[in-house]
Amino acid sequence: MKYENLIIIDHPLIKHKLTYVRDKNTPKKEFKELVDEIAMLMAYEITKDFPLEEIEIETPICKTKSWVVSGKKVVLVPILRAGLGMVDGVLKLIPSARVGHVGIYRDPKTVKPVTYYFKIPSDCEDRDFILIDPMLATGGSAVEAARILKENGVKNIKFMCLIAAPEGVEAFSKAHPDIKIYTAALDERLNEKKYIVPGLGDAGDRLFGTK
Repeated sequence: MKYENLIIIDHPLIKHKLTYVRDKNTPKKEFKELVDEIAMLMAYEITKDFPLEEIEIETPICKTKSWVVSGKKVVLVPILRAGLGMVDGVLKLIPSARVGHVGIYRDPKTVKPVTYYFKIPSDCEDRDFILIDPMLATGGSAVEAARILKENGVKNIKFMCLIAAPEGVEAFSKAHPDIKIYTAALDERLNEKKYIVPGLGDAGDRLFGTK
């Protein structure tokens, strides 16, 4: 099935690094470094439509005109906790970006997402937001996080993840057809435990060494 708002970033370097992210034998330190590197490579693609403006500078040789990014400032919003693992990679490419946070967990009884923390810059209408989570599985957390951002006045949102399941893409696209989803891979499906197949396991546990 084709999703109009889904963009798969299949650069050779991303594919290469993603192989080792998937590998269950990759140690935690290397796993974190690889996630960081993939996030940085993905950010290169996500920001390619940023507007530019021409300014005048002086090189050691002469004065000249050149280009700088113009317009709105960027805010990164990781979904806690796993989303934190991708933030540093994006910040390496956009060091001036601000970082908001949204904490969401799934209620064990209702199976619905519950927000326990939310913090973003106050001037959100004048900024471009990148919502971040390594996995788009059922889509529940991402759908809720995007809803909260919109509820608080955010107008421009992109969502980035390492791996997505068709079920998650379907749910997110239905809830937020106006938000582009950037992922490094669209996997096969979810299993009975709602893990992405083939996936990479639990991203948060592998990033932070918990189980």
